Amino acid sequence: MVDNFKMMALNENLDEQFDKLVQNCMSSSAIDLGLYQEYDVKRGLRDSTGKGVLTGLTEISDVTGYNVVEGVKEPADGRLYYQGYDVNSLTGTNIEKRFAFEETTYLLLFGELPTDSQLKVFIDVLSSLEELSGTFVRDVIMKAPSPNLMNGLQKSVLALYSYDASPDDISASNVLRQSLQLIAKLPLISVYNYHAYRHFIYFDNLVIKPCVQGLSIAENILHMLRPDGIYTPLEARVLDAALVLHAEHGGGNNSTFTNHVVTSSGTDTYSAVAASIASLKGPRHGGANLKVQQMFKDLHENVNDTTDEDEIREYLKKILRREAFDGSGLIYGIGHAVYTLSDPRANILKDYAGRLAKAKGENEMAEYKLHTAVERIAKELVMSRSHVIKPVCANVDFYSGLIYSMLDIPEELFTPLFAISRISGWSAHRLEEIVNKGKIIRPAYKYIGKHKNFKEINER
Repeated sequence: MVDNFKMMALNENLDEQFDKLVQNCMSSSAIDLGLYQEYDVKRGLRDSTGKGVLTGLTEISDVTGYNVVEGVKEPADGRLYYQGYDVNSLTGTNIEKRFAFEETTYLLLFGELPTDSQLKVFIDVLSSLEELSGTFVRDVIMKAPSPNLMNGLQKSVLALYSYDASPDDISASNVLRQSLQLIAKLPLISVYNYHAYRHFIYFDNLVIKPCVQGLSIAENILHMLRPDGIYTPLEARVLDAALVLHAEHGGGNNSTFTNHVVTSSGTDTYSAVAASIASLKGPRHGGANLKVQQMFKDLHENVNDTTDEDEIREYLKKILRREAFDGSGLIYGIGHAVYTLSDPRANILKDYAGRLAKAKGENEMAEYKLHTAVERIAKELVMSRSHVIKPVCANVDFYSGLIYSMLDIPEELFTPLFAISRISGWSAHRLEEIVNKGKIIRPAYKYIGKHKNFKEINER
């Protein structure tokens, strides 16, 4: 008993000491915010208007939210181009169109849309790589599954280095080979990590299914995820469209820029992709669609009648006043760094969400209508409250989470699905960085501390 009291006292003392260390760390790390303005620091690599600082060139994609009229920027409907092609033409809202993600991946990697024969060969190549050895599944995926699947993805991608005969060869041909393997294997890695997590944490039955030859990546994701492997053509088409729309978004987004930075050091493909996955995990980037869904759950818990727009408005006002949800003051899924009047990805997903809700039933349609109401009211509130210079629109995260929920995709897989899609864009940008042999990316940080004289420990 005495020893237990001693241990408790010791732990309390250690806690106090650790709290002091935290306070010292916080005070030591704090920088006077006024100095950023004094030295004209481009925080977040953005200028005073919020525009990204130009740090590179790319031909892979173009993102625009303005028109320039007589030298003056005017807000416009957003436009997104992959290798010069409008993303609307790649997926649009045509449900009957063939699966487009593989075709889009070819476009991003090779610069032009494939012919029919080229696409067939490309799909055959990807299909041949859609496998993971039993040893890899057992030794990597099944051991110590992570409650956040993005960490599981990182671990698995880094482990693939050990299964590669030439992992450090950064020639364009070898990086292309590695990229194709990652594009093909990431869906399996993601779904298998989810099944392992559910089995070992929640004791669910463990069923691991391989990909089916001849199915698209979107179809195989649904096949591997669902116990019965059954899905409708509409569900697969909608997921395919979501993959296309998340595949690429310019070189300046956080995870793609991370890939450029890490690639410029000369490191291997697996390390570069793992770094991008780490970036994408963050709630300010790839994790934002999960935040949107969590926000809507909180809305349901705090709004008595979700068809009453006055109630919805009051709840959203509370969010902006930091009195509701997570206290951040943010209505997630509203606003974008580049787009002004509209985000083309959000427009397309909104249309698909409406079609899917209509096919699913009354509850899903009610949730879709709630989303459209929140989108409209939130845009009005954000603009009136923040006195923003540019218009505010819903971004891609606003409807993607809704679509994933209607597809019965678990929330743990929301961000991994983003990675499954964005690996195509990351691979294209990594190859672009390697082919053009850029310098190592090294932005400057100004030292604002003071130089100090060293003192012996007994003099401090």
